[in-house]
Amino acid sequence: MKKVRVYELAKELNLESKSLVDFLLELGADIKNHMSTVEPDIAEMVREHFAGEARRDIDTIDQVDDAEEADQVDEVEEDDEFASKNWAKKRKKQSKHGDDPEFEDKKIERIVKNTKGKDKRSRADEPKIQAKSLELPETITVKDLGQKLGVSPAELIKKLMKMGVMVTVNQYIDFSTAADLCIEYDVETHQAKDLAETVFEEIEEENPELLEPRPPIVTIMGHVDHGKTTLLDSIRKSKVAASEAGGITQHIGAYQVVYQGKKITFIDTPGHEAFTAIRSRGAQVTDIAILVVAADDGVMPQTIEAINHAKAAKVPIIVAINKIDLADANPDRVMQELSEHGLIPEAWGGDTIMVELSALQYEGVDDLLEMILLVSEMEELKANPHRRARGTVIEAKLDKGRGPVATVLINTGTLRVGENFAVGHLSGRVRAIVNDRGENIKEAVPSQPVEILGISDVPEAGDILVVTEDEQTARQVAHLRQLKLREQELRGPVRANLEDLFAQIQQGKTAELNLVLKADVQGSLEALRTSLEKLSTDEVRVNVIHQGVGGVSESDVQLAAASNAVIIAFNVRPDPNALRAAEREQVDIRSYRVIYNAIDEVKAAMSGLLEPDYKEETLGRAEVRQTFRVPGVGIVAGCYVQDGKITRSAQVRVLRDNVIVHEGKISSLKRFKDDVREVLHGYECGIGIEQFNDIKEGDFIEAFIMKEVARTL
Repeated sequence: MKKVRVYELAKELNLESKSLVDFLLELGADIKNHMSTVEPDIAEMVREHFAGEARRDIDTIDQVDDAEEADQVDEVEEDDEFASKNWAKKRKKQSKHGDDPEFEDKKIERIVKNTKGKDKRSRADEPKIQAKSLELPETITVKDLGQKLGVSPAELIKKLMKMGVMVTVNQYIDFSTAADLCIEYDVETHQAKDLAETVFEEIEEENPELLEPRPPIVTIMGHVDHGKTTLLDSIRKSKVAASEAGGITQHIGAYQVVYQGKKITFIDTPGHEAFTAIRSRGAQVTDIAILVVAADDGVMPQTIEAINHAKAAKVPIIVAINKIDLADANPDRVMQELSEHGLIPEAWGGDTIMVELSALQYEGVDDLLEMILLVSEMEELKANPHRRARGTVIEAKLDKGRGPVATVLINTGTLRVGENFAVGHLSGRVRAIVNDRGENIKEAVPSQPVEILGISDVPEAGDILVVTEDEQTARQVAHLRQLKLREQELRGPVRANLEDLFAQIQQGKTAELNLVLKADVQGSLEALRTSLEKLSTDEVRVNVIHQGVGGVSESDVQLAAASNAVIIAFNVRPDPNALRAAEREQVDIRSYRVIYNAIDEVKAAMSGLLEPDYKEETLGRAEVRQTFRVPGVGIVAGCYVQDGKITRSAQVRVLRDNVIVHEGKISSLKRFKDDVREVLHGYECGIGIEQFNDIKEGDFIEAFIMKEVARTL
């Protein structure tokens, strides 16, 4: 379709060109006069609008019995659509009666009478907004919104045109636009959650009467060969370590034991990769962290890493000092080294429980279990077993004989065979539930680790499993999550980096810069950490969540991803796996050879976090020598620029006897009759100031700008 001229559209709608021009200008259309053109879609919306107005007015006229009264109603309404149509008839009537006073009095009485009737009818036709609050989806058509509000779509389209939004009846508008429309009708709006958000939404407040105590979920962490699996083996009184390749745990195991009639769930992890991966996906499954430290070996790099992981996850830590049966065991030295990392033993006045034991000889294991139960009682761990099940995937694999299998920890509710569920962006139906002893069971209760069969594909560690009402709901939820996952992959995760850290950091009074430090030697590491932490201020704080000697590993990248941190590598390089993980997770790794370069870059990043300062820069000064009143504009000051320059974009203040009487913006700047951007020293000009006409001869106008100055530490 071609563009339409305004006068042609006015002729088509039986309107005066001036009326249509005024209407379009009110809507913000880019036109100048009746010869201007408008886009086809705007013309179509104008037609729909005036067609609706015409129908309402025709209905009003049909209700009037007397033709003469109908003419007067037309005269009262002064509608542009009927002005040209009834002009000849009105002129004839006026010329017939002339200036007869009696006729004028009767005409006024009829106008008043018909106006009252019109008011009653118009009030009856007004939309009745009954709803005070509406729940709207992300997008909605104008027609559907009109039905919800009880307002005609034509009226909504007119308001949208005034807002600069050009849509038709069946086109969609987003939630924010719809909310702005509803505000004009005093209707509150809130966005409706989609099916996936509703299903995966956590219940914030459970009924206290339905809550029952649940077993604690314990994660065993520590350095390699410090006895983590041997400890768990002693607790379970089985030979788990013997079945592992080289005696090292190669997979995640979740087991449940009974001590003093109470159950405890243990998670054995290979290092901390899975622990961090689960936390990086937003799942918090661990209630207590057991830190295993060998009494003869002391605190090792992976021990420090385990401490930082547990602190970042904000879970209570119980230290198990293992191998006290060895000749060179020195528990006091271990306690001293742990205290340097913030773990102060209770015996020394701290709040960290430390238990000395020998996992191999089964010495002190009972004391550890008692401490676990004590801490769990203090944490008051409870869950509701009477609702639909909700769990977290700990591990998942593709079994040749059984298909996709997921190890799931049930967080709340009871999972039963035959129930439909959604997990991550997948769906399924529970075909079988296998407990940690390899037995098929019918149901799983809170804090119980089980293997689940019947998933459509292999989920990821950290995915949330939620039981749904039926299979159709599970499939719909999985489809919606797949769409959101695809959108997220296209956008990519937002990670902290030194370039745009200020744009990505969360709003707050104190900004934090999380760092993971890796260096070649311990001395450089301590010097780097000390120098970086000294950069902290009241507004920006450097938070070193982990430090270690050696190259950047994949575990470091996962910790940085989970904590939204930047990795500083001093004289070390990331290994290939870490590089791939950093690229996948979009974690910023910075490598340095000179310590001052690292400090300078971090300092620059922190300076970007500070709120900028604004400094006033004076541009020029002009003396008002004469004032002029310009119709439609107001008072314009004829000035002489005494110093500097006056620019069109500058802010100005008016000084009278060196007292500020007004601050504002320049509305016009002219040299003779020409608009100019700036006037230099020694020239005359005319200056108009926005919303200020009380300017007098002898005043001074000072032009200035506010420059943003980056703050430095």
